[in-house]
Amino acid sequence: MDFSKNKYEDIRISVPWGHISGRWYGNRNRRPILALHGWMDNLGTWDLLIPHLPKHIGILAIDFPGHGQSSHYPQGMQYHVIEYVTVVMHIIKKYNWKKVSLMGHSMGCVVIYIYTALYPSTVDLIVNFDVVKQAFRKADSEIKRLQGSLIQRSNDITELENKSEPKSYEYKTLEYIIHKGSGYSVDVNNSKYLLCRSIIESQISPKKYYFSKDKRLKYYEPFTATYELTLELNKRIKNIPYFLVRGLKSLFLNEDSSEVLKILRKNNPHFEYYEIDGTHHLHMNNAEEVCKHLNPFLSRHYSAEFNSCLIDANNNINAKSKL
Repeated sequence: MDFSKNKYEDIRISVPWGHISGRWYGNRNRRPILALHGWMDNLGTWDLLIPHLPKHIGILAIDFPGHGQSSHYPQGMQYHVIEYVTVVMHIIKKYNWKKVSLMGHSMGCVVIYIYTALYPSTVDLIVNFDVVKQAFRKADSEIKRLQGSLIQRSNDITELENKSEPKSYEYKTLEYIIHKGSGYSVDVNNSKYLLCRSIIESQISPKKYYFSKDKRLKYYEPFTATYELTLELNKRIKNIPYFLVRGLKSLFLNEDSSEVLKILRKNNPHFEYYEIDGTHHLHMNNAEEVCKHLNPFLSRHYSAEFNSCLIDANNNINAKSKL
């Protein structure tokens, strides 16, 4: 099942534990924007947005390890958002990019935030949907999360050793599971764009399917930083064209992010923030509305005339054609 109507080339990038699966959409004659999906999603998350983007833009969308059609980590390993930062670094090295343009949703935005704060001189453009950073957690709730997570991991080790086929469902039920599992953020009718890369037909139950994503993803480790460290990291993100849009029906950008947004605005004259009606998956459900704001930003900072942009000491955009 492939519901994408966009032109693309399938990409497979070798890594020590297997491969990273991806698709390069659109323009192949210039460095693309690297697109990073959210937790438990996959690169299908971009299929509804891409048709509305300017035609000169290429998008290299990947499935993070454990998601979509990318390899799972070996047994005994655990998923951590920091490891996804190293995946970005691996792709940059693979294509020998001197700069990278990044687009993310949800967890993908957190990966972008960490990478950009650590290596700001290598990033020339950011597009983020509904998240800036990892949410802060109170100490007592974080302790309870770690306790439950460690118990579940130990239980899953035993279950994985049995290697039995996971529970399977009818396709219509899977659509609702995606809808409900996203906190009712993904429209039921759009669930198929995520399902097409995350289910396998059952060999036991005819006409039923099971989820192929790694079960250990449920207990992945987020990037937990102190308030002080978060602010210092954000101060390092300067003078980079930065687009952020929030869905008004989502709670991911709230007062918890207010100080971070203040710093980004202060340090970055090329920071643009918008709010539109929509849920956390606004880039899927409201793609056309999102692009009313996004496309003018891309026209200014990722034009058809050049491959990269540099910002001088006076905060002026200078075109420079290079990888």
